Amino acid sequence: MQLQDFVINDIKPLSVTDKISDLQMLFNQLTYSHIPIQNNGVYMGCISETDAHCFDGAKSISDCNYTIEGFFVRPTTNWLDVLEAFAQNDSNIMPVLDQNNTYLGYYELNDIIHLFNETPFFSEPGGILIVEKGINDYSFSEISQIVESNDAKLLGAFISRMDSDLVRITLKIGDASLNEVIQTFRRYSYNIVSGHEEDSYIESLKERSQYLDKYLNM
Repeated sequence: MQLQDFVINDIKPLSVTDKISDLQMLFNQLTYSHIPIQNNGVYMGCISETDAHCFDGAKSISDCNYTIEGFFVRPTTNWLDVLEAFAQNDSNIMPVLDQNNTYLGYYELNDIIHLFNETPFFSEPGGILIVEKGINDYSFSEISQIVESNDAKLLGAFISRMDSDLVRITLKIGDASLNEVIQTFRRYSYNIVSGHEEDSYIESLKERSQYLDKYLNM
């Protein structure tokens, strides 16, 4: 993916000598969470909309330097790391600086998410499976082997939750019955959190339980 093609430069960073009222007016015109700030042409960081509306509009941005957040990415930054930067900074705009720290423009969150939606994880047909296991007991090589042993294709996988004891992994699986993959994961002691195809094993247990209830109540 050539992220450089998605750099936007239609917003010129404000200067620290500009008024807070200029910043507030820009936020009123846009839907961005942050606005880039520069000092003598050098990128300093971004100020959030929340902070901007807390200050007296007559003051200059330099009076509020302590609120400037210095986040940015490079044109060479991997798109997953770009997504992580958006999440860590709770922003929908991400400034892009070259190797000389020259401001090139910014990425918009919606554009990056659109790229993510075009990956096989979302675009290819298949089932979503969420599994869980002890944090010291799982491995991605084992997960791949389990999926492929059922003649299935692993279209994507990521850790969707982690704590001190358990790790939760979300999988996109194609070219196979998800139920067969689920049974194999159970044999390898994975807990099945969710499967977006019918899990006949669970349904069978429910049917047997209902039958037993009826028998005991006769």
